[in-house]
Amino acid sequence: MPKQIVVNPELTRLSGQLSQPVIPIHAYARSFADERAARGDAALREILRHMLVIREFEQMLAELKAKGQYAGTPYQYRGPAHLSIGQEAAAVGAALALEPADHVFGSHRSHGEFIAKGFSAIARLDPADALKALSDHDGGALVANARKAIGGEDRALAENALLLGFLAEIFMRANGFNGGMGGSMHAFFPPFGSYPNNAIVGASAGIATGAALRKRLARSQSIAVAQSGDGSTGCGPVWEAMNFAAMAQFRTLWPDATEAGLPVLFLFSNNFYAMGGQTAGETMGWDRLSRIGAGVNPQAMHAETVDGTDPLAVADAVARKRALLLEGRGPALLDVECYRSTGHSTTDVNAYRSREEIAAWDRFDPIARFSATLAEAGVMTPEAITGLGAEVRETIAAVMRAAIDPEISPIVDINAQPTRIGGLMFEADAAAPALATEPLLDVSTSPRVKSDAKKARFGIGEDGKPLSPMRAITLRDGLFEAILHHMARDPSLIAYGEECREWGGAFGVYRGLADLFAHDRLFNSPISEAAIVATAAGHALEGGRALVELMYADFIGRAGDEIFNQLAKWRAMSGGSLSLPVVLRCSVGSKYGAQHSQDWTALVAHIPGLKVFYPATPYDAKGLMAEALASNDPVIFFESQRLYDVVERFAPDGVPADYYRIAAGLPDIKRPGSDVTILTIGPSLYPALTAAESLAAEYGLEAEIIDARTLVPFDYAPVVASLEKTGRLLVVTEASERGSFAMTLAANLGRFAFSSLKAAPRVLGSPNWIVPGAEMEATYFPQAHDIVDAVRVDLFGERGHNRRGLRNWDDLALARAGL
Repeated sequence: MPKQIVVNPELTRLSGQLSQPVIPIHAYARSFADERAARGDAALREILRHMLVIREFEQMLAELKAKGQYAGTPYQYRGPAHLSIGQEAAAVGAALALEPADHVFGSHRSHGEFIAKGFSAIARLDPADALKALSDHDGGALVANARKAIGGEDRALAENALLLGFLAEIFMRANGFNGGMGGSMHAFFPPFGSYPNNAIVGASAGIATGAALRKRLARSQSIAVAQSGDGSTGCGPVWEAMNFAAMAQFRTLWPDATEAGLPVLFLFSNNFYAMGGQTAGETMGWDRLSRIGAGVNPQAMHAETVDGTDPLAVADAVARKRALLLEGRGPALLDVECYRSTGHSTTDVNAYRSREEIAAWDRFDPIARFSATLAEAGVMTPEAITGLGAEVRETIAAVMRAAIDPEISPIVDINAQPTRIGGLMFEADAAAPALATEPLLDVSTSPRVKSDAKKARFGIGEDGKPLSPMRAITLRDGLFEAILHHMARDPSLIAYGEECREWGGAFGVYRGLADLFAHDRLFNSPISEAAIVATAAGHALEGGRALVELMYADFIGRAGDEIFNQLAKWRAMSGGSLSLPVVLRCSVGSKYGAQHSQDWTALVAHIPGLKVFYPATPYDAKGLMAEALASNDPVIFFESQRLYDVVERFAPDGVPADYYRIAAGLPDIKRPGSDVTILTIGPSLYPALTAAESLAAEYGLEAEIIDARTLVPFDYAPVVASLEKTGRLLVVTEASERGSFAMTLAANLGRFAFSSLKAAPRVLGSPNWIVPGAEMEATYFPQAHDIVDAVRVDLFGERGHNRRGLRNWDDLALARAGL
């Protein structure tokens, strides 16, 4: 869409051929003597020790699962254990080439990745700094207990504290790095560059890409690493992330294009199996994983296949990729071939591979091979290697005893604090971002700002009729004003999505922003909903703020994991230490039918950890968008396409030109009444108001109309107070009735206001079938006459009421038919 990039048919139609760069396979050829001279014997011994620690740590978990004891100490570990035994060289080699500020986003098989990155950071940091970072956790008790129960000083103490905090987290103890909320597959410790490890296959790809986006914008001299397995190359979000990371606009359109691509390394620990399915030869189309880089960009992502059984080969490759990423030549891809000698999990009996294959790979066990290399070169004697293994086993045994000791590693006591986990879901009373007092750029130059300045702030004219959206501030304008205020005062906030820039967003909310903000603040994303949301999460985890858009709420399905498992959960799984300030805009469609007009508020509200807003007026839209952008929690912000042009008719002074916020969770009375309470969600406010006028004029019934405004959180008190007056409740939504959030509201109000109710609460939503197109839409979404019918028949028992709508069907019969 940008006019500065001309699509020239004279060039695009030329005949020719495409060629790809050569992709190296096992090209590492540096001699051990050279490595020894460069690194020194002490560093080589440390590489072996780190691999031994990882191996023994996982062996301990394997023995606990299989035998219920380790080193003579019994313990029943009930959690998962996805082991990486045989892959130690890949983890240690990669970490060897990374700095503490480089952030690793791992996979579900992440024990080795976590330990390797932590030990590497400790080795690089001053011991005092490493211990301080660890002492900041658990009020210093972790380090103190490690010193008392395991021993060590300086770096050795830091390593032991790291192992204790990690194992305590795996055992879900209160002193674990994430307060016991992460467990085996999710543990992380940001001070050492270990960021969330992910139980969803391939999910770290998009998050790491978002982290790299933030690093690029912050001019950080560090990289992000997306670590996953070969099976993840079958996941669409992984491909979306790689394409997002390789977008050409970083080089062609963004300011300071010398920094160019994103500094993200996609590191695949390729053990040839995705659980029991063999990747090369069975479930994938590639013969070498590195080949997929050729499908992403002309540089083939600088892809390379590396010997993952040799830590020095891996370290060499990661160091080279890191250097080119810091030069702005990213993204990069490494296919690190290794072999998982144990099953996918402790219940895996290896039925999918032969004993002969396992035996063949035993000859390439990374620890045995590296030990032999050190012995042959005289770096360590066989006896010293054996002794080192015994020392490591003693350390892991001490760590394990400390991690199960309730005096050292307390059990999370939910009985004593039943809402403890709930308290981690949101940042209660969190401070808003520090916005600049004045705009950081001159927004008055925007034609949109000049045009809107001429509009009336209240939408009802002197004649009592609504003003044209050309003459009064609309809901679209209210959103724009709140977004502009934050964008102009918070340089950490970026906005992106499909057609968000020159087009102004699919529905014009962003129109005019492209005149003010460069591509690094506002840009068009690929049509990659999963990548849009995942990168927003990564950008936020890295310290930024993101406003992203899915063009239609129906597209939530294409970003389901990223919304439901990533945005929603990382704050709680971090034990409350991480923030995810992301606002995800989702428009609820109209006229386009079954795949573009669904109200999926219930789907999102069902997931703990997400705030859900759905304003219906310009005043509320502006105030709630400001509230969402000021929140440190993820907010799913629904907008009805039918309401973008509505003008303000409720706030007597109109939509304030100045900045303001509306606190989340407060439903608002839009029309007072005494006979029936009608609680509306989103655009159902307007037919409810029309129905209220009919009820008053024709039946003498005064309806109190309450607009929910936000679904999560939701304060029931104003509605309960209304029901104390009226005694009757109708909840109206455009979502399908079955499983709708309106059903939740009705059920809860049936409890909270039971003593005041004169009739059972009624929910009026859309039928439980697909949304029809424009011509039939009025027969699907609740109309004013449907609301009148529901009030008269269901709440006032007027059996002789002459229905005006079509909803005279038998709900019981429809339910039996699945409708």
